[in-house]
Amino acid sequence: MIPAALLKDLRVLDLSRLLPGPFCSMILADHGARVLKLEAPGEGDYIRSWEPRVDNYSALFLAVNRNKKSLTLDLKTELGQEIFFRLVREHDVVLESFRPGVMSRLGIDYHRAKEVNEKIIYCSITGYGQFGPEAQKAGHDLNYLAETGVLHTSGCGDGQPAVPGIQVADIGGGALYAVNAILMAYIAVQRGETGAHLDISMTDGLVSMFSLLSAYFFAQGRDPGPNETTFNGGRADYQIYETSDNHYMALGALEEKFWRNFCEAIDRPDLIGRQKGDEKAQGQLTQELKDIFSRYSRREWELLLDGKNTCCEPVVSFGEVTANEHFRIREMFYDLDLPDGGSIRQLNSAVMVDGKKRMDHTLPPGLGEHTEEILLSLGYSADKIGLFRQQKIV
Repeated sequence: MIPAALLKDLRVLDLSRLLPGPFCSMILADHGARVLKLEAPGEGDYIRSWEPRVDNYSALFLAVNRNKKSLTLDLKTELGQEIFFRLVREHDVVLESFRPGVMSRLGIDYHRAKEVNEKIIYCSITGYGQFGPEAQKAGHDLNYLAETGVLHTSGCGDGQPAVPGIQVADIGGGALYAVNAILMAYIAVQRGETGAHLDISMTDGLVSMFSLLSAYFFAQGRDPGPNETTFNGGRADYQIYETSDNHYMALGALEEKFWRNFCEAIDRPDLIGRQKGDEKAQGQLTQELKDIFSRYSRREWELLLDGKNTCCEPVVSFGEVTANEHFRIREMFYDLDLPDGGSIRQLNSAVMVDGKKRMDHTLPPGLGEHTEEILLSLGYSADKIGLFRQQKIV
């Protein structure tokens, strides 16, 4: 099966901006969905203007908007809304990420959309959901991580929370859940059911990811802080250790067989029986391992543990990831051609289909690049489209 053909019949009208919504629609577009970005005239998706820039494109915009088309439309105007509802009739999904209530005030919310297309799947991605005491709060990824307890359980050695390097709430709590929900609803529609309003809360998504740590709270009444449980630094065999050259090794030898392999590899069989123990014992073992790891450089550790099946790996930089032969073979990167004749390396889809990934991704669209094409397909004449432009509706 061709990766780009999986969703070839799915049509998505994407009103979202920045990261969660565009990442969601990019995943769908990567696998054949026809995604149309609907953007405000003259401004568009805010991320278009963000640095750094490559060939007059925002590199951040390039990263999450491939394989899409763009139409500009002023949704605050009566004609703009008329065009919107014509598009709703032609699409399977509306994706939006505005604050709750915005779409209703504009008169283009789910209930109005359903009146013109009962099969429409209307997906709303927000920080706190469509209702609830905090629904109207502003926030960004770091705020969501703070408010859901994620930062509280993720600390450095001194217990101070650390800012994650990736947007866990935006992508994990929002975009990926939205993809799943859209595809589930699409399957239901294909069975003959009507569409639905999908309420995707990034904070709900983060709370749901506490599946393992929540077990400590619900079973024992423990509210785990940093460095307290098996999975967040409370165990010596699941910990990060510094090397002699100021690099780090991540030890994840939770199973007894991997712990045994590790202890034998470092010629410390006396540690095998000390894997499990109370908090005090774990603290003592952690301190011993800190001393052991500090004796050798990262490279020496890599050579020592190579092929030993110890679940112990170096903490690498992203630059090292891009140079990793494994990810190259897994086709995790591709080169996107730019209009000036150059190219920029990009991340690829994580989904492998029959041993292949799509490599023929198209350049993200210019603002309103496909406006005339789309409006002509909806039945508007060239003269009418010219008038829309004069009135700044598109």
